[in-house]
Amino acid sequence: MSGRLVMPTRILIVGSGGREHALAWKLSVEPGVNTVFVAPGNDAMAEEPRVRRLPDVDPLDGGAVVAAGRAVAAELVVIGPEAPLAAGVGDALGTAGSAVFGPGAAAARIESSKAFCHEVASAAGVPMARSGAFESAEEAGAFARDLAAEGRGIVVKADGLAAGKGVTVCDTPEQALPAIEVAAAAGRVVVEERLDGREASLIALCDGRDALALPIARDHKRLGDGDTGPNTGGMGAYSPVPDLPDAAADDLIDRFHRPILAELARRGTPFRGALYAGLMLTAEGPVLLECNARFGDPETQAILPRLAVPLGPLLLAAAGGRLLEAARPLGLAGARLPVLPIATVGIVLAAAGYPDAPRRDDAIEGLDRARAAGALVFHGGTARDDAGSYRTAGGRILTVVGRGPDVAVARAEAEAAVDLVAFHGVQRRHDIGADAVPLEAAR
Repeated sequence: MSGRLVMPTRILIVGSGGREHALAWKLSVEPGVNTVFVAPGNDAMAEEPRVRRLPDVDPLDGGAVVAAGRAVAAELVVIGPEAPLAAGVGDALGTAGSAVFGPGAAAARIESSKAFCHEVASAAGVPMARSGAFESAEEAGAFARDLAAEGRGIVVKADGLAAGKGVTVCDTPEQALPAIEVAAAAGRVVVEERLDGREASLIALCDGRDALALPIARDHKRLGDGDTGPNTGGMGAYSPVPDLPDAAADDLIDRFHRPILAELARRGTPFRGALYAGLMLTAEGPVLLECNARFGDPETQAILPRLAVPLGPLLLAAAGGRLLEAARPLGLAGARLPVLPIATVGIVLAAAGYPDAPRRDDAIEGLDRARAAGALVFHGGTARDDAGSYRTAGGRILTVVGRGPDVAVARAEAEAAVDLVAFHGVQRRHDIGADAVPLEAAR
């Protein structure tokens, strides 16, 4: 196997959202792949070539996922969402001898506990915002007042998993206190100083020691145009990022990912999977906002169409702890995976009432028209009814991805395709990627 890309022929993807749809779309057409199984997947994934659903598998049940992998003779299992990782599904697969791309629960704490992420980053010498973790709302409130007295903005985070929605950005302690009380009532609360700058997402494939970077992307978390409204799991993403070009990943991997990997390995919890670094591009340089223990959603939907090499062999190699050895035939320059000379813009269509109380079971129109216009359409929260039509069945319903030679063209393609899709109360942003266009024009 030395120095060769070995393709897994039968792959099991755990999850059912837009990220998992994008992974299935990418992996199912790669040379050498016979079948991609998705557990539980969704109806739209099963329409991709060589993709089969396993709808009865509980993605949070390690035993059920192990049994499913054995039943389909999967050579690689890829865990998509954070909840199965935190629940130890990766551990169960590893104990069963499966090749699994996704960390064990101990390493996945880098996402499932914001306080743990700060602790690891500090030990690794990785810069993060000043912060404190508190059991009581009173102590957290006092720290927020201290930050405000120093002229700092305040960010309140639930320590545990919150599907991307457990963050409240505040200007004053008075704004922060209600969020602190809600977070503290559910468990530990993390309070951070607010950083200024633009955000960027850098996801790397990791094998416990080494890392290879996927293209850099920018996510848009707020519900409304102009970054207004509540935080969500993500309302859209684009790649590349003109103010942080793909070539910057070589330095960023050295500054963020490798030190964190080394610290996790030193603790006896090596990280094998997708390590996501959410960065704030401050005037003093990039600072780590958070780590996720998996591919981002909706970043994955925007990133994978830009990837110029097969993904399956790299995931299998990372699962086996031999990432750089397997990638040697690619002749990489630095720590970056090769990309196609295109840009992508992905726009999320969310249900009415999202993120608090998403409405369900509304008919979706225009999917075929959007695809005919050249867009990629990834399903995150849909179900097919008895008549074969798709209906809403979640919070973030679809991610529609446009492609083009630059972000401006990709954005126009995505916007035109999204305009063809409709369902009751659809929520979407109209400014995904808009911040990149002036920067492109100025180059």
